[in-house]
Formats: sequence, C-alpha cells, structure tokens
Amino acid sequence: MAVVGLDCKATAGKITPLRVEGGRMLRTMLVGVLVAVLSVASATDAAEQPRSGDEEQSPPAEPALPAGGPTSPKGEPPPRERPPNTRDQAARAPEQPASGVQLAVSRTKLANGLTVLVHEDRSAPVVSAYVFYRSGSRNERPGRTGIAHLFEHMMFNGGVHTEGKFDEIIESNGGSTNGYTMRDFTAFMETFPVPALERVLWIEADRMRALAITPKNLEQERGIVKEERRLRVDNDPGGKLYEELYLAAYVASTYRWNPIGFMADLDEITLADAKEYFRTYYAPNNATLVLSGAVSPADGFALATRYFGDIPAQEPPAKIIDDEPPQSGPKLIRFRQAAELPALAIAYHSVNAMHADRPALDVLQYILSQGESSRLYRALVRGPELATSVDVSFESAIQPELFWVYAQARPGKSLDAVKAAILRELAKVRTQPPDARELRKAKNLLQAGYVRGLKTVSGKANQLGFYETVYGDYAQMFREVDRWEAVTAADVQRAAQTYLDEQSQTTVELIPGGKAPARMRGGPSGAPPGEGGPPGALHRWFKGAVDGGEGGRS
Repeated sequence: MAVVGLDCKATAGKITPLRVEGGRMLRTMLVGVLVAVLSVASATDAAEQPRSGDEEQSPPAEPALPAGGPTSPKGEPPPRERPPNTRDQAARAPEQPASGVQLAVSRTKLANGLTVLVHEDRSAPVVSAYVFYRSGSRNERPGRTGIAHLFEHMMFNGGVHTEGKFDEIIESNGGSTNGYTMRDFTAFMETFPVPALERVLWIEADRMRALAITPKNLEQERGIVKEERRLRVDNDPGGKLYEELYLAAYVASTYRWNPIGFMADLDEITLADAKEYFRTYYAPNNATLVLSGAVSPADGFALATRYFGDIPAQEPPAKIIDDEPPQSGPKLIRFRQAAELPALAIAYHSVNAMHADRPALDVLQYILSQGESSRLYRALVRGPELATSVDVSFESAIQPELFWVYAQARPGKSLDAVKAAILRELAKVRTQPPDARELRKAKNLLQAGYVRGLKTVSGKANQLGFYETVYGDYAQMFREVDRWEAVTAADVQRAAQTYLDEQSQTTVELIPGGKAPARMRGGPSGAPPGEGGPPGALHRWFKGAVDGGEGGRS
C-alpha cells in the first residue's frame, strides 16, 4: 500500500515496519557529546569539493541571506521573470484525477534531470517543499548497509555555505524540517511561510550541490545512527523481530536488510565511501523536488531553475537487479530476547506497487486487520482473547514486498494457539470470499485514509513525491480509488489463494528469555518497535504518508 522503510513508531499493540526517520530528537540528545569528542578532527578536509562539472568556490563563513532573499549559490542572480524553457523541460499541464479528488499538478524536468512538481494551494500562506532522492536501502550492497540512512543524517549538516546552520536557518524563518529513509528512497521536507521560499530553496540547493562531508561530520552521524540501531533494533524485541523476519524471508533481494543497516557495516563506511555515495545518489537527475502551497507553477519552475538549474547531473546509479528466487517451502525462525510476552510474525511473498493484484491485497489487508470488526481482531483479540494485538502489514514498493501478520500473545496464552488461530483465518479467506459488508468497509477505510493524506500542503507534497518515486508517475495516485473500487470479492479470494501460500511462508517467533540488555529503554519489553523512547525520534510509516502521522492510507 504505501511507504516502507526503516524507523518506526508503532501504535499501541501494533508492530509496523521500521522507517528510519531523521531521529531528530535522538540526534539532538547525542550531538553535543559527539561534537565534544570529535572536536579534535582535522579541519583540513573541512568540506566536500563541488561536484564534477561545477566551478570551485570558497564558501563564506556563513550564508549571505539578505532580507530580500538569499544570494544565488553562484553569486549571480539569474533572470526570474519567466519560467524555464529548455529543450529538456517538457512542462506538463495540470492533470485532473479520474476519481472525485481534484488536485492540479504541473510537472517539468530541468536540463540537469531534476524533476519538479508544483501544486498550487492558496488556502493558507504556507509552502511545503519535499526533495525525494532515489536513495534507499535497496541501493546498498552487502558490507555497506545503512549508508542511505546515514546520509539522511549527514544532510542536516548542510552544504558548504550552510554547514552547521541548516536547522537554524529554517527555524529562524518560521519553518520546520525533517527527513526519513525508506527501502526505496530518502525524503527531506520543510514547511514554512511564503516569504521563506527562496531561502529554503537556496539551502536545499546548497546541500545538493556540495554537502559538507568532513571526518568530524561523518563520525558524529555514525555515532548517532549506531545509537539509533541499539535503541530501535538491538534492544527492542519488536524491532529485532522485524529485522529477523526480512532476513529470513528474503535470500537475494536488497530488501533483505533493515534500512538502518548492520553495526559492523556502519563501522566500515569511510570518508571516500561517503563522498562517492553523495556524488552518485544526491545528484539532480536522481531527485524530485515537490512544491505544494501558495506558489504558482510558473514561479515554482523559475525558482527551481534559479537555484538548482546549474547543479551538474551525474552518471545515473547502477541498475538494481531484483533476483529474489521463489521460496520452495515454509521457514521457521525462533529467537530469544528479554521480553514480557511472546510474539510472532508470519510473512508471505507478494507483489510490487504496480502489480495488477496489489489493490486486491490492499483490500485483503484491511478485511483481515483494520478495526475491531476485522477478521483477525475478532478471532484473536475480542473473542478467545489469545492476543493483546494483531496487525497486518503490506506496503507499496518498487520491488515485491511481504504481506505479513503480527500478533503478541496474551499472558498465559501460547504462541502455538495464536499461530493456529491466524492460519485458520487465512485459510477461511482462501476458501470463502468476503461478504459485501466486509468489502465495502475495507474500501471505505482505504479511501478515507487516502483523502486524509491530502488534507494539508505537506501531506499532498509527500504523496505526490511518493507516487512519482515509487510508481514512476505522480498521476498514479489519482487512479487509486478507481483501482480499489474495481476489486471484487472474487479478486480478494483469488489474491489470498495466490499469495497466502504455505510454500512462501516465513514465520519468526520471539520467545521471552535471557537477561534484559543494560541499554534497554523505552516501552515495556516485548512492545512493538518504536513504542517508548524519545517521542518523535522514529515514526511509523502510515500507508501513503510519512510526515508525523499525517495523511496516507493509515
């Protein structure tokens, strides 16, 4: 259904995929200590040199930001009176959705390959700017896992003109900023008053052009990310269960590892690795800029050209080969960790975002787990009281994802009984299609979440960027309601028969035991990942939205 990545904030009693988000509060807590330790780092490599093809320049002590707007990164104010008009910029007229949701969007591509989307909304004098980089954990390789999420952190150090001042500039102009990392991409966002638009674009372009990649910054962010892993995976039973599930279910896919990466791999990332990763994945031809709010397409395109247009394109990243072999039989993994209650996850290999069966699996997910009248809730929580919670996760992604069920046993109840109840319900949906009431309820919930995701300019920018990046075209979001409405009861049954097959089943069981790690913190042991700990440090991936619980198919 929608976004999948790393970092997680679970709602009570639910486990959800970890989305590695900026960890902004955790970052704030740790950065002071790390800066003190790293203050002796060499200043001779103080900033990354500009990209190949860009002229060298000496960064000023701090960015020149006069009251009328920031100076151009090149020091020359380019023309501003007309929208871009180059041979590679095929501006597209606003496209109207096929469903009842009306959202006018204009699209262009700059000569350097940067895709720009603009949605004008004058309901409030604010703008949201999102930059999506096609840089997620799927772009990593064994031995260098976690570098995509590490770079999300690195980006908040700012570019050569704004090093150490990025957050300060945004906040002093009345805005807010954050970022998050998924398997398929990394996104950065700011929401701010209209007068700050040029300042925001200037500093975004500054860090895209030449990020401040220094030994000090790398070691600082490495330490923060490692602490984030300890908090959300190593010392969190739910987070560890999620990691074990994907490692067991996948063999060759780059979706196999958690976007936060392995500790040993994080230790091995060098300054040269960081510079090369930035050069390849943080190029304009590997990114999408989305502007939503009180800005016209003409102004948005002109400003994008002014601030981003002369950043040189780079060679595109190597193509990812998705060579996951078919699973030939069920797998079972058991692990012990300090926890109050046992829990399990049962996963099945499914499909990617653009597959024809994805809408039917969306509907099936909601029939099984959404609300107290859902099948699994009635079978495990409300009726026999076998479980404290049950949930189903299925995310829209570029590569085939997992369709998986999570449940936590009640005190005194066995995992065997919980597992048997789940498998009975899955067998029922394979043998008997849902009734008309269940089907209608699931579609209503999907559509309600979709509309909620568009209630703010930030939510709309996030959705547009997500669909442009994962589906390959933002206009695919306007076809979602029609796709769900076209799903029949027979489609749901066929999807269950096709994908909820024992041959592709992977089960991971968490058995409470052992001594609690000294660094364990947060919610009660056995709680889902992200429950407890610094609020806002990590966020659950809501279906189709990821900005602090807003929007999407939640």
